[in-house]
Amino acid sequence: MNKVALFMFEEMTDYEITFITHLLHADAGKDVIAVSYDGQSVKGRSGLRYEIDKKISELAAEELDGIIICGGWFGELRIELQQLLIELNLQKKLIAGICGAGTLLLAKAGMLKNVKYTTPIQKWDGKCRELFGETDPFARANYIDGRVVREQNIITAHGTAFVDFAVEICDWFALFSSEQEKNEFIKSIKGDI
Repeated sequence: MNKVALFMFEEMTDYEITFITHLLHADAGKDVIAVSYDGQSVKGRSGLRYEIDKKISELAAEELDGIIICGGWFGELRIELQQLLIELNLQKKLIAGICGAGTLLLAKAGMLKNVKYTTPIQKWDGKCRELFGETDPFARANYIDGRVVREQNIITAHGTAFVDFAVEICDWFALFSSEQEKNEFIKSIKGDI
């Protein structure tokens, strides 16, 4: 295994995932696989273009250690992504989503029904209904007002919490030998707050 899928789409908010992909590849030795629905390259909000390694439909949960879903304004959940998420969840592998799209796709796939989570989509307003449909997919009783929330194998975060998101994913993969090492790493990145 030793592979983590990174689900990408056109106009994704790429700064939210560059830090964690760097850490996973450079420090954890993971093969980060860029995936999308159609296998075509995508352009992030930064204007940078990203090559895609595989289509979602070409992946099997058994070959992955987990999946990270990028943020942005995107809400198209196709059956191949939903099925992969279900299989990863059954195997208790990492499922992580950041910002709007990341948390929205997890909610639509049913991943947030039985876990605490956070999302920047705090209410299903007119803009959400216009963009993503009438029905609010979030299990609102499980919502936690926090920057990042980790419960079981699910990690969710606000887009501005991309450092916290990266740290929780690294912690999930046991890259810190202790809580003290984790805290020292956070301090080295964020400085004294």
